[in-house]
Amino acid sequence: MAARAYWSGQIRLSLVAIPVQVVPATKPAAKLAFHQIHKPSGSRIRYEKVVPGLGPVRNEDIVKGYELDNGKYVLLTDEDFEQVKLEAKKSIDLVQFVDLHEIDPLYFDRPFFVLPEEDSDAEAYVVLREALARRKKVGLGQIVIRGKGSVVAIKACGHGLMMETLRYADEVKKASAAFKDVPDLKPETDLVELAEELIDKKSKKFDAAAFKDSYEDALRELIEAKEEHRQVRQIEEQPQGAKVINLMDALRRSVKGGASNDNAAAAPPKRNGPAKRTAAKRPAKRSAAKKRRKAA
Repeated sequence: MAARAYWSGQIRLSLVAIPVQVVPATKPAAKLAFHQIHKPSGSRIRYEKVVPGLGPVRNEDIVKGYELDNGKYVLLTDEDFEQVKLEAKKSIDLVQFVDLHEIDPLYFDRPFFVLPEEDSDAEAYVVLREALARRKKVGLGQIVIRGKGSVVAIKACGHGLMMETLRYADEVKKASAAFKDVPDLKPETDLVELAEELIDKKSKKFDAAAFKDSYEDALRELIEAKEEHRQVRQIEEQPQGAKVINLMDALRRSVKGGASNDNAAAAPPKRNGPAKRTAAKRPAKRSAAKKRRKAA
């Protein structure tokens, strides 16, 4: 297969075993990377692994250690970890099925594509995919990947299967504790209705490609400008319009297209485009005509 397998094993559904390969569903973006530099010399700072009193050490002399209360360590080698016998290291037993909406998004961690093993019969794979899609369910199991155990959710995804690792319960903070200081207020109905109108106005089908990392673009422009010894061009659009007076005023302006003055905010909604600009000029023309009649 084109992608290198992150994990290989079996998905087991009762007595059915489905040989699969798991590959990451995400990829690292081409982000800027920064190094720490010694300013006086302009040289990059390097880090070495050292033992106090002994100096630098070789990678092959490094093992994992668990610290005990008395400051001593229990040392573990790669062979020690291999001796831990867990079925989850080689298989994923689907022990429970739930509706997708039952899992709080806080628990989802990382997505993977699940592919049928190249040399295996894909019929069982397709049967599981179709059954999950028809029932609109996800299967839950456990897996060990690279020394870490995780709960996983497996669901139908287009023409194949997707697996998402889940956080354990003790890894997720309780929302009630985080929000305990939020004031218990009852908002005005008008404010909520205006907010709903704004939400409806801005609702559309999700398109990830519609978003870009403006901060990354600004950093690249900063670096290029410094390299070329020129002024930095403004990347991000500056917020426009006067400072809003209160929440109701802000919501009204937002719903009506972000008018930049109080008169525009109070005016009835107008269509976008040239018709709006023409309509905005009419009061000034009528005022000028009135002055001429008075002068006559």
